[in-house]
Amino acid sequence: MSHIQLIQGDITTAHVDAIVNAANSRMLGGGGVDGAIHRVAGPELLQACLQVPESEPGVRCPVGHAQITRAGRLSAKFVIHTVGPIYRSHHHSGPYLESAYRHTLELARTHHCHSIAFPAISCGVYGYPYQDAAQIALTTCLDYGELDITFYLFADDIYQVWQDVYQQLLA
Repeated sequence: MSHIQLIQGDITTAHVDAIVNAANSRMLGGGGVDGAIHRVAGPELLQACLQVPESEPGVRCPVGHAQITRAGRLSAKFVIHTVGPIYRSHHHSGPYLESAYRHTLELARTHHCHSIAFPAISCGVYGYPYQDAAQIALTTCLDYGELDITFYLFADDIYQVWQDVYQQLLA
């Protein structure tokens, strides 16, 4: 079973091997977690993202996938950029959200990361319901027992939902 920790706080302060960025498919910064990570990481992160080739015009990372770059000025070695789905329905969006977590965790494994910090992927402007997102994220992460996984959850309400779901999964 994975070592999973939940922290209410700012992911840019995480001291881990890899910080996960809830990115958009262009990987050039944005709002929310994405903007915060780019601001703290500095221009080096944008330059690293520009080095990732586009798989199609305007897309460096498709929904449900992940890309890894150096972390710029963050304390982490890497930033793993993943693109979660815009929420439509659990049936439609769930497989993409699970895929985003799995691709991220596999990249961490491949790059010999021992610790990783996640935000709540797709829970901001992409509108994923917290309960459903927490269930998918935590269940998926429990399969990666060799990694120390920390979720950085910014607001009180989302932190409480993730705590409740995690306790249910451990029961």
